[in-house]
Amino acid sequence: MVMKETVKKYSTVHYRNYLGLDKILNAQELRSAQLDDKPAHEEMLFIIVHQVYELWFKQIIHELESVLELFDTDNVDEKNIGTSIHRLERVIEIQKLLVAQIRVIETMTPLDFLDFRNHLFPASGFQSLQFRIVENILGLPEDSRLTYNGCPYFSVFSEPNQEKLKDITTKSTLFDAMEHWLERTPFLQIGDFNFLEQYKAAVAKMIEKEEKAIKSSPYLNMHEMEMRLQMLGNTDTYFQSVLDESKHMELIEKGEMRMSYKATIAALLINLYRDEPLLHLPFKLLTCFIEIDDALTTWRYRHSQMVQRMLGNKIGTGGSSGFTYLRETAIKHPIFKDLHNISTLLIPRSDLPELPAEIKKALGFYYSSQQSN
Repeated sequence: MVMKETVKKYSTVHYRNYLGLDKILNAQELRSAQLDDKPAHEEMLFIIVHQVYELWFKQIIHELESVLELFDTDNVDEKNIGTSIHRLERVIEIQKLLVAQIRVIETMTPLDFLDFRNHLFPASGFQSLQFRIVENILGLPEDSRLTYNGCPYFSVFSEPNQEKLKDITTKSTLFDAMEHWLERTPFLQIGDFNFLEQYKAAVAKMIEKEEKAIKSSPYLNMHEMEMRLQMLGNTDTYFQSVLDESKHMELIEKGEMRMSYKATIAALLINLYRDEPLLHLPFKLLTCFIEIDDALTTWRYRHSQMVQRMLGNKIGTGGSSGFTYLRETAIKHPIFKDLHNISTLLIPRSDLPELPAEIKKALGFYYSSQQSN
């Protein structure tokens, strides 16, 4: 019997067809041209900028879904951390473009916008399904969202799309996957080494040293000295969210914290010992989530500034309060604020508890560990 060799066939494709340029370049339908005697020149820019936003949102969703798939498991392959960082860094670069695009649309003056704004009702950026998908995949909690004209944010979408958004929130989000991954972090308790006990002692030592420096300063009057000491805090107040689990749970119940106690401790350890070789990538991963959150907040704020510049205090085309609503989302819609707040708990490298030799070895690269032996 003669085996036939399978030959893989490659088809040819033209640049224009591969990119679907006929669809893309003919997707700008100016309503001013349809409804007025003369098309508004600036409407072309307005449409293209928002279409580009939606294309970038699609790419962001593509990257975030892939990272979620890599982390939404009980056993995260360490090789996937580097892949995830690479993809999240791509998201961050795209977010920079999203912010930069606002400067492009701001080349249109408020008067230019008024030439066609009356044709946009009731269309609005609030109706961007993909942007809401991005928020939901990242893990923006439902109870933290501002209402849209007194209604849930998803009320502007069709029933199938409402179900799609709700379905994302019932599954694991990137916040959930990150939290569960942190909770599985080793090294918090190995042998005789208890990270929390060592950390508490280091905090007490640091505070004692700084109190002494404040009280002995010849440049501070009594009022300034009291203010500095109050700002410094102590082991019963300033650091209580990690030194006392019950206090941490109280803050979660009040809505002031969201991340679990164990995940918070793990994030703290990673931040404190980031210089250890095996913690480089975990630290970089946490930094990516912070930067994505920062970029999202920056975009929200710049968007609100642009809307105020274009509309002042006018109501948005979708019926929202416009500038006021957008500004409030920048303040109230951060997702990874618990990671930002880890900075509150950091202590100087010189005050860090010394890691036991076996943990130091475990956190090092094999070659360098062998050399140290």
